Amino acid sequence: MRTLSWLLAATAVATVVVDVLNWWYAPERGFGLAVRTGWALLRTLGFLILIRHVRRGRAAARPFGLILAVTTIFAVGRLIVPRAGVPPLPGLLGFAILTALCVAVVWLLYRSPSVRDHLVRHPNRLVIDRRGVSWQEAAPRRPPVTGWLLTARVAAFTYSPLTLVPCLVAIGTILDGRLLAAPTVVLWFVIGVAVSYVVLFSSFFLLRGKRWAAVLLVLVTVFVLAVNLPLCWLLLGVDGLVRDGTPLVVAAAMTLYGLRRAGRAAADGPVPDPDASGPDPGGLRQDPAGPPVSARPG
Repeated sequence: MRTLSWLLAATAVATVVVDVLNWWYAPERGFGLAVRTGWALLRTLGFLILIRHVRRGRAAARPFGLILAVTTIFAVGRLIVPRAGVPPLPGLLGFAILTALCVAVVWLLYRSPSVRDHLVRHPNRLVIDRRGVSWQEAAPRRPPVTGWLLTARVAAFTYSPLTLVPCLVAIGTILDGRLLAAPTVVLWFVIGVAVSYVVLFSSFFLLRGKRWAAVLLVLVTVFVLAVNLPLCWLLLGVDGLVRDGTPLVVAAAMTLYGLRRAGRAAADGPVPDPDASGPDPGGLRQDPAGPPVSARPG
């Protein structure tokens, strides 16, 4: 666990270093690059939050770490490649190191037995019992769900920021004199904010076993792709479509794949509590001291 914490800290530092190098060597430091660089730097805060979850043994650290690592690679990778020419060597080396760190983080989260056994704690909640009112760890009241469902939920939460980032970049087109694009950009921003609420609503019922919530999340995914990809191409060109559309496609693919795997696991029978296991591509998480976690009483 100490190794994972230091690895996450190194990844956060590498994110900042690579972003600074890219900004230093960038031939054009326009508004779009500033927005994308700022969004990439916010990943540092995400890694610090992940360190806190890991130290507290939160099971949600596994899907959160997976999504954070994947989106960080794309968020920083799209900054390395310039509009024309070859990427600078320091930026490429930094990106290669950052990618290796992200891969190592995901490997430890999902393949290390000690990490798996540590990330089993539930979030603290306000508990009222015979002893009075206290703030302590408490199991969620919702029925157990698969870790893949949590992964799909976390991936879907990225739809809103992945929509708002190119929308903010598109503001540069207005500043360049394309005033006719202003209503479209405003509508794009409203859609990005509305998507966050719809995803929050659907994911709330998704974790409670409502089939219609999964269908709604699939429809939201299709809607987000149908809106963002054409707008990226119309307002930002092919360059914007590649830089901002690719991360969104990856997030959508992870959401749909997570929903599919969760549906298969639900059809196969009972599933372990995800707060105790997280995404488990290999099946039920086995406890060396006994039967699968889902089979234990309590």
